[in-house]
Amino acid sequence: MMLPNADAPIKSRLAPTPSGYLHLGNLANFLLTWLTTRQAGGRLLLRIDDLDAARVRTAYLDDIFNTLEWLGIDYDEGPGSVADFIQNWRQELRLPMYNQWLDGLLATEKLYACICSRSQIKARYANGLYGGFCQPKHLPLTTPSAQWRLDVAHAPIFEIPMMRGQTQSLSLRQSIGDPVVRKKDGQPSYQLASLTDDLHYGINLVVRGADLMPSTACQLYIHRLVTGNDPAIRFIHHPLLTDSTGAKLSKSDGALSIKYLRQQGASATQVLAMAATFMGW
Repeated sequence: MMLPNADAPIKSRLAPTPSGYLHLGNLANFLLTWLTTRQAGGRLLLRIDDLDAARVRTAYLDDIFNTLEWLGIDYDEGPGSVADFIQNWRQELRLPMYNQWLDGLLATEKLYACICSRSQIKARYANGLYGGFCQPKHLPLTTPSAQWRLDVAHAPIFEIPMMRGQTQSLSLRQSIGDPVVRKKDGQPSYQLASLTDDLHYGINLVVRGADLMPSTACQLYIHRLVTGNDPAIRFIHHPLLTDSTGAKLSKSDGALSIKYLRQQGASATQVLAMAATFMGW
């Protein structure tokens, strides 16, 4: 795996979302991130992404701390408990920073208001990727319940790094469509918040699943538009763990959770070995 410049101390992060119980796919990513960071003598942040408040549950927050402790995956910075997270580390506390980046995007004049629902998008676009239906309408950004989308029609082709030095060419328009950067409720989207948080905490290595390659390209594009250059972050993407049908493991789909494996009597060593085996290590 290619790491950031040797002159810059490595700092990476674990970034779970408390929308379900952690599963083996999460663990594989955590393990790879933890091993890479520790072998490089770097620092590791625990950052919990909780902007999707409707899906957050205290039980899922508890599961993050309990699972990391049980598995022996330590970190150097971040909340030490649910109470600490709620008081000091929630993403809501960083809203002013997210809004600064939104202001930067507004200045590029590449944002537009969109009032399309998910069902309308599915009906209009066979591939499910939003192609700019509302853009010609020039709706005011203050339109009630409108989301803000980023026009990626003129975005470059991105070369996205994979493990072992490979890269994959990716078009934003063909992989993600015009992404939402501000949701209908006024909250920043994942794309904007994740980039802002990584910059705020000085992250320079992000280890992600291959499903997040479009997100990486989107965040690189946002940074280029606002600052004129690329962030000082190395993004590396690894293969996904899949179920028996070939679909990626997902908390929302009820994938096999680490909590369930514990309840069935599996040891931490056995669970770690399962994740490593699935990844082909």
